[in-house]
Amino acid sequence: MALALVLVPLAFALLAALYPDGARRPWIVPAGAVAQGFVLLATMHAPPVEGAFGWLRLDDLGKLVLGLTWSVFFVSALYAPAYLRQRRDRDNRVFTACLLAFDAMLALIAEAHHLGLMWVALEAATLAGAPLLYFNRNQRSLEATWKYLVVGSVGVALALFGSLFLAYSELQASLPSSLLFEDLLRVAPLLSKPWLHAAFVILFIGYGTKMGLAPMHTWKPDAYGEAPGLVGALMAGGLTNCAFLAIVRFFGITHAAGDDAFARRLLISAGLLSMGVAGAFMVRQRDYKRLLAYSSVEHMGILVFGLGIGGAGVFGALLHMVNNGFTKAVLFLSAANIHRAFGTKNVEEVSGALRRVPASGALLLAGFFAVTGSPPFGPFLSEFTIISSAFSQGRYGLAATFLVLLVIVFVAMGTVVVNLVQGEPSSRASSTSFRDEPGTIAPILLALAVVVMLGVWVPSPLRRLIGAAAAGLGGAS
Repeated sequence: MALALVLVPLAFALLAALYPDGARRPWIVPAGAVAQGFVLLATMHAPPVEGAFGWLRLDDLGKLVLGLTWSVFFVSALYAPAYLRQRRDRDNRVFTACLLAFDAMLALIAEAHHLGLMWVALEAATLAGAPLLYFNRNQRSLEATWKYLVVGSVGVALALFGSLFLAYSELQASLPSSLLFEDLLRVAPLLSKPWLHAAFVILFIGYGTKMGLAPMHTWKPDAYGEAPGLVGALMAGGLTNCAFLAIVRFFGITHAAGDDAFARRLLISAGLLSMGVAGAFMVRQRDYKRLLAYSSVEHMGILVFGLGIGGAGVFGALLHMVNNGFTKAVLFLSAANIHRAFGTKNVEEVSGALRRVPASGALLLAGFFAVTGSPPFGPFLSEFTIISSAFSQGRYGLAATFLVLLVIVFVAMGTVVVNLVQGEPSSRASSTSFRDEPGTIAPILLALAVVVMLGVWVPSPLRRLIGAAAAGLGGAS
């Protein structure tokens, strides 16, 4: 069953690559998402599912991340047919096949309980994402793809180096060598502390690069700015969360070793730095898709900050991962519609989105309020949980800094978004053929409905899953 979660989307990827009808081929993507969803549903209520001699294991944390990545992929898959119908100037064979292969690798990352397998799966996801970024096949998308590959490869190389350090910490303690996370957790108190510290720092930098944490975020603005909207949604709500999962797994080892204080300091510092850098680059940003990239940098910072704060902050960070994933789907897909309607990403040439594409403009505005932590949306609840944890621990300076950075981001992002949706559309925008239609609006509404629901009510199964995952990291619900 564990292996089926990977093999099902791979089978549909092969079907998409071989299917001859380009007009009908995009429908293979949502079909593959539905098929994988049935397999996932069968595993969600079962005990931890294992496969491949323990290398694959779907535990509570894996279920949470896989459920999120599948949900974001499902929303993007529903959007894909309508989007690709408008892009008949591009052959979609490679694009649809790589979408499904990308989804398969995200599932493999969530299930991987072998240090080396997780590394391979993340690199495979990076490679599957490259053709998706290059879909527009112009100079800017080529540059973005190369930057994504080069910077990402440096991060993955560092992650491999850190993995070797972690394995060496076993050898230094004269322990049997094993790269299975269960074995590493069991012997964690016996690991060589200097090598464990070095391993975590290097692994954090490596996988933090894949997350897009500052200052390792340099690939993100170009990649998100040039990628199709549904690809941006998958990266912001899928790939980066899987990289965060890797950091959480390694943090769990330091916690099991009883020596996670140094890791928490690193997480908190990196989190606040990412939020600060994102806010600075959002000020007077001229490209609204790059603006969303910096929003992702900010929210990756919130995730590691919550993990570093500990206590209820761990629960808040995992809940925020879910909220941010769905919110990014709303933002990237509605921004994609606006891009198609106006034919530009330059904020100085876009105004009156509420008049030109009323549904997309309203959804972008709602997504802005959600992503900046306004009630009654889900991110407000998760950010409030993180801040409350900081205050309850007496860490008032950190909580105040966190709040100030949130305000800076709200003002910087709000200035751009309000100018986009208000006013009168230009004559150039009025002449384009794009219009809001069910195929490009319904998936966004679905994601927004989840974001609103999570702001007022967290379903009991989701709360239990997050609580169980947080408990293993020293957190509390």
